[in-house]
Amino acid sequence: MLFSGIPFLFYFLPAVVIVYFLTPRKWKNAFLLLASLLFYAWGEPRYVFLMAAAIVLFYIYGIAVEKSEKYKKLWLGAAVATGVVMLAVFKYADFALENWNRLTGMGIPLLRFALPIGISFYTFQCISYVIDVYRGHTAAQKNIISFGTYVALFPQLIAGPIVRYVDVEKELQARKTDPEDISDGVFRFLVGLGKKVLIANAFGQLTETFRASQDLSVLFYWLYAVAFTLHIYFDFSGYSDMAIGLGRIFGFRFPQNFDYPYTSRSITEFWRRWHMTLGGWFRDYVYIPLGGNRVSKGRWVVNILAVWMLTGLWHGASWNFVVWGLLFAALLLLEKWLPLQKLPDIVRRGYVLLTVTISFVIFNADTLAQAGSDIAGMLGFRGVPLVSKEALYCLRSYGVLFIVGIVGATPLVRNTAARLGQRPVSNILRPVIAAALLLVCTAFLVDGSFNPFLYFRF
Repeated sequence: MLFSGIPFLFYFLPAVVIVYFLTPRKWKNAFLLLASLLFYAWGEPRYVFLMAAAIVLFYIYGIAVEKSEKYKKLWLGAAVATGVVMLAVFKYADFALENWNRLTGMGIPLLRFALPIGISFYTFQCISYVIDVYRGHTAAQKNIISFGTYVALFPQLIAGPIVRYVDVEKELQARKTDPEDISDGVFRFLVGLGKKVLIANAFGQLTETFRASQDLSVLFYWLYAVAFTLHIYFDFSGYSDMAIGLGRIFGFRFPQNFDYPYTSRSITEFWRRWHMTLGGWFRDYVYIPLGGNRVSKGRWVVNILAVWMLTGLWHGASWNFVVWGLLFAALLLLEKWLPLQKLPDIVRRGYVLLTVTISFVIFNADTLAQAGSDIAGMLGFRGVPLVSKEALYCLRSYGVLFIVGIVGATPLVRNTAARLGQRPVSNILRPVIAAALLLVCTAFLVDGSFNPFLYFRF
């Protein structure tokens, strides 16, 4: 069930909100857990049992780690191993088998398991919970309903942000939602819905048009590259906004996941602003335990490469994701040794935008060969003309959308809204904007417009 779908917007969400606020406080977590499992079962009826098993196992691991001094590390290892095995079986097994068969000439049959939606997110949340209990950062949750609510909470279940248990521990025990929370949550949700339906989906259509085209050109390759770069940002940040807004309605304050990453002046800064909860997870639970930068220079380079290879693989079981992750590792290492801060801002921003755009061409390719072909086309090495009729048509058709997307990827709109927010007129404008967003997005969805969600792939 998509947040940006009619069944969710007009049936599931209103029903859940109404029943939630009518439910006595002591039963609210139980109701949210039930609603979240129903939400998940809507699209993955078989794998809801996998999630239920994860809830039970990691609940036990948390208590065992807290209570057992002698076998604390053993229980922690079992928890991490369980999460890794879950990902290995359902996400990486066929990738490993395919490469093994190719390398050895063997014909081991593939498992062909469907990828459980959101498994990359909820396994990371479960692992980080047990690690935090082990480190003494939090007490183990003794109520399995509360723990299950944390793991399965539908606003952030399928696409993040990756919420750590310590971030919502107090809210799982006791929370309240006032009218301002609900108002802010609804508005944040609708802004995210607008980003997804009105901007991301339109850029997604352009990328599909490019893939189906027989009239390619250098211009068309660049239009595709920029369109996908904007598509993935508005798609994922829009979904994160919707998740944060929904959490606010139910009394949870989820962490920010994006902070205008395309305005960065270095790749290091970009990754402090892009998918912030994922970057923070790898930093705290992989990079620092490996020794971080408090080791020899050679070991530090190995740590960087390991973390970014894993970051790439987290996004998908394919070599293009591995290359994508290692590309960022190389850029981050390069930035440690080159004095980029001495360059003019415009050069630094241009460098970030160019490298990120090329990286997302690699990210979106089905194979490394396709990625290489797309980059060659961008550089004029595919033997295609500089301009084609279809590219010019798309440029005219999507020109306004490109302007909206580029401006929307900067803090300009936010800063303008903040200034208006200091005036009484905002009390009138805000509900009008919210109503308009809902109306227009609904019109697009009823019309049956292009409406996939990119991160379901991961």
